[in-house]
Amino acid sequence: MSITKEQVLEALKNVEDPDLKKDLVTLGMIKDLEVEGKNVSFTVVLTTPACPMKEMIHKACVNAVLHFIDKEANVNVKMTSDVTSRKSGGPLLPHVKNIIGVASGKGGVGKSTVASNLALALVKLGAKVGLVDADIYGPSQTIMFDVVHEKPMIKVIDGKNKIIPVESYGVKLLSIGFFADTSQAIVWRGPMAAKALIQMFSDAEWGELDYMIIDLPPGTGDIHLSLVGAVPLNGVVIVSTPQLVALADAKKGVGMFKLPSINVPVLGIVENMSYFTPPELPNNKYYIFGKDGAKKLAEELEVPLLGEIPLVQSICEAGDAGRPAVLQETTPQAIAFMEMASKVAQQLSIQNAKTPVAQVANVNG
Repeated sequence: MSITKEQVLEALKNVEDPDLKKDLVTLGMIKDLEVEGKNVSFTVVLTTPACPMKEMIHKACVNAVLHFIDKEANVNVKMTSDVTSRKSGGPLLPHVKNIIGVASGKGGVGKSTVASNLALALVKLGAKVGLVDADIYGPSQTIMFDVVHEKPMIKVIDGKNKIIPVESYGVKLLSIGFFADTSQAIVWRGPMAAKALIQMFSDAEWGELDYMIIDLPPGTGDIHLSLVGAVPLNGVVIVSTPQLVALADAKKGVGMFKLPSINVPVLGIVENMSYFTPPELPNNKYYIFGKDGAKKLAEELEVPLLGEIPLVQSICEAGDAGRPAVLQETTPQAIAFMEMASKVAQQLSIQNAKTPVAQVANVNG
């Protein structure tokens, strides 16, 4: 007896997206359904290429057809993605689906390292990614992506001069470091720094991006307020280390983004320098700065813990060499960064499903 498309769709209503809490058919994630005899093929369109549940959903779809229709069916499931976004309606970045800030309560916690590896991990997972180095007074992404001596090109588009981001490892990058002398300190008052930052959004040709990562300055201040008042952030990632002083500042960072006047969703906390793993003992973990600090803070603030990144010398060396650690494939640190990126994308999809519109903050009200 032949299988019908109606039977397949009915069976797939039993497969639920674990994050969005609705079945795949209701969510419109089943495409290109074809049935011929006992051969069934269809595509599942996920909300992100970084979906950590991809294999589980694939297996559940196959099992649903075998269990509810015919155990002898030949089921071919193609997994693809169309990154969800919250439409801002703003003209500043019309072709950028999601904008994610990476912030920290204090300096020295590895925020820029997390931002660079997050951007590159998302590229490795199949997304189109841009990175803005908004750490105005201490830009470092040009070093981390080995483009210190590069200069962005200027191209006339629709009669206007547009900055073309520099591309490295598949990530489109703009940094104030491209426009300043690397041997001199950048000494700008707040309004001037904020104007320079906004120009990297308004005067640049970013093209189509699934994710734009913004490496914010440490702390809380004018630059943050200028940014959220101009750019519709979909969410922010807070970076900390396990020490109490860093966690206290991370808590303040979370508090700032949760202010009613700012109201940017906090996607979660990343604990950097979480534990030390010697290269000769890759399975050993030594909690030099304390254990579970960020985990407890995440629970207290009711936000997800997005990752625990090990303290490994090669992470620093990789950044200094312009080759982010996530490129080191099967190392513990690369695996940790890839898992972190999947969780960030996962939380963003959940936020996008909850709130359909991302808006700039009313910081002047």
